[in-house]
Amino acid sequence: MSGPLFARTIVANRTLLLSTAIGMVVWGAILPVIFATFGREIGAFAQGNPIFEQFSRFGGGDLFTLPGTVALGFVHPFTLLVLSIVAIGYPAQAIAGERAKGTLEVLLARPISRVRLFATLFVAGRIFLGVLLALQLATAYASAVVMDVADELEAARIVQLWLAGWLLFVAFMSLTFLASALSDRIGPAIGIPLGFVLVNYLLNAIASIWPDVAWLQDWTMFALVKARTVLDSGIAASDVAILLAFIAVFVGLTVYLFPRRDIAAPT
Repeated sequence: MSGPLFARTIVANRTLLLSTAIGMVVWGAILPVIFATFGREIGAFAQGNPIFEQFSRFGGGDLFTLPGTVALGFVHPFTLLVLSIVAIGYPAQAIAGERAKGTLEVLLARPISRVRLFATLFVAGRIFLGVLLALQLATAYASAVVMDVADELEAARIVQLWLAGWLLFVAFMSLTFLASALSDRIGPAIGIPLGFVLVNYLLNAIASIWPDVAWLQDWTMFALVKARTVLDSGIAASDVAILLAFIAVFVGLTVYLFPRRDIAAPT
């Protein structure tokens, strides 16, 4: 890892980090307030309307309980959008984007290996994701305390949810780094991993509200991070192992293939 490159990466992405951090803080604070204000009324209405209850359980979350509300915020499209900006946009720009601009060669002309370059960028990305998720969940817990409903949450379970979510999006980031390292254009570096994430997300969302295809949920990456289940009973060791294996495979491929690919002149 390169200290100067790490510092430069933090500075270069400061606007991205600040804007996404503000978004996660605001989003984390909103849902506990909604639950404290309207959650019980929504739950009472849903119990008398099975169809509404089924469709309200989007992605395994709901507004009927505080854990369900936090889980809903965790699997909401807004969370996916903000975290994907970092998990996909950042690594695509960091290598393929620099390659497309013709500046990657200038960076690699310095005394830094490609593996060291990747390792520095990857560490920075993992920190970015960890901070954003921590901000969302910490703000959600603080908001629940302010609204006097925090007794429904366990702090240890929130930490486990943070770990599970962090590993999931680090897995997506590792896939994007591989695509970015092997691409000369930013389009494929974003498009391939983004398509993978969206297909997994849509299948998970549809399966959560459509009982006839509920089995599809178990075949998505998001099934490894069932937010409500983690908040109720903790994270499964098998899910952590699968996510770690996914990360290891794509990091290993990047470390092996990136130093061996030719970097021709930009076209």
